[in-house]
Amino acid sequence: MTIEHLHAVPHLTTALTGPLQEIEEHLLERQARIEHWFRSQWLDTPAPFYASVDLRNAGFKLAPVDTNLFPAGFNNLNPAFHPLSVQAIQSAAERVCPTACRVLLVPESHTRNLYYLESVVALVKMMVMAGFEVRVGSLIAELAAPLTVDLPSGQSVTLEPLERHGDKIAVADFEPCFVILNNDLSGGRPRILEDLEQPVVPPLGLGWSNRLKSDHFAHYRRVAKEFAELTALDPWLIDPIFRKCGKIDFKNRAGEDCVVRNVEEAIEQIQAKYDQYGIKQKPYVFIKADAGTYGMGIMTAHSGEEVRELNRKQRNKMARVKEGQAVTDILVQEGVYTFETWGSQQAVAEPVVYMIDHFVVGGFYRVHTGRGPNENLNAPGMHFEPLAFAESCTTPDQNKAPDANANRFYAYGVIARLALLAAARELGALQ
Repeated sequence: MTIEHLHAVPHLTTALTGPLQEIEEHLLERQARIEHWFRSQWLDTPAPFYASVDLRNAGFKLAPVDTNLFPAGFNNLNPAFHPLSVQAIQSAAERVCPTACRVLLVPESHTRNLYYLESVVALVKMMVMAGFEVRVGSLIAELAAPLTVDLPSGQSVTLEPLERHGDKIAVADFEPCFVILNNDLSGGRPRILEDLEQPVVPPLGLGWSNRLKSDHFAHYRRVAKEFAELTALDPWLIDPIFRKCGKIDFKNRAGEDCVVRNVEEAIEQIQAKYDQYGIKQKPYVFIKADAGTYGMGIMTAHSGEEVRELNRKQRNKMARVKEGQAVTDILVQEGVYTFETWGSQQAVAEPVVYMIDHFVVGGFYRVHTGRGPNENLNAPGMHFEPLAFAESCTTPDQNKAPDANANRFYAYGVIARLALLAAARELGALQ
């Protein structure tokens, strides 16, 4: 592998890199103030155990579009950053249980998604490197004995049935000090994990059975406003406009008028900002389920009329998300173009930043050769480029151009940590 390959970064094809460089330069000039502000925020509101944030880089705007508090994809991170992850895990664990030595990881309940299980193995490895004994306890109801699953990488993972003993949970003779949840609870809160004496991180209340994206982005809006005041920045440059619409039934077209109205009002707001900044692109929105992940229950629209014109297949696709859960609440979110591309195919790409505790520990680019700059890239056919973050997201070089690798990724790290802070405030509201 060549040095050039190790330092591969996406080629930015947009003609609008100038404004983004202005945002990056703006952040670089205020780095000391920004980092001091973050430190004070983490003292007031400790970060969740871990998170990943999907960003969109439009050149004129850089904003988060999704924050996952039960992240998968650890196998896609550059192994060169594992030391960062190990230090961050140790820091996070000290806050959860200072004397911890045994940790139980509770993953998603599917065994067919081998790439997800590769992520589980990668996370377990990092925990072991951080000095913990780790076992994987499964919520699969029919699992009566340990199950070892062989993976494409040549590794394997052993899933063990969870056991409840009073107010503690264990697998076989292994009783953990605390539990790391890597299951987003789309199907509800498992009774076996309720009211445990052992800490569960992130807590059950942050699963999709409780959490709403609209709540997260309401917290993010307040965070972005505070940050914008600190840095003398227009908050719209880092904050996607959004609107919430409840009581939706896509199959039977109930609540359709609400969606149409919110789409039209959001697009009108976006157009006003485009006019202010002289942006020639056409405004659009993502219509997505207010709870859920895996890129399900999501579509784009450039007008309210497009919602009315959905055919039966499209409505059925929007009506259900992971584990067959019905979509009843909708988030209408400003569509942020992504003008980053990867490789000779000029495939559309978007950065995904990973954090453990309040530290950026790496990231990658989600790449899709069959999607455009205004489409959802979290869809079948995507792939990941784990070498994108060739340099740390937290150590900019002010002697280099604003769009140099380290500086571009510093900007990504700042925006991702703003989303993490919003999630921390979500967590604080639960407690």
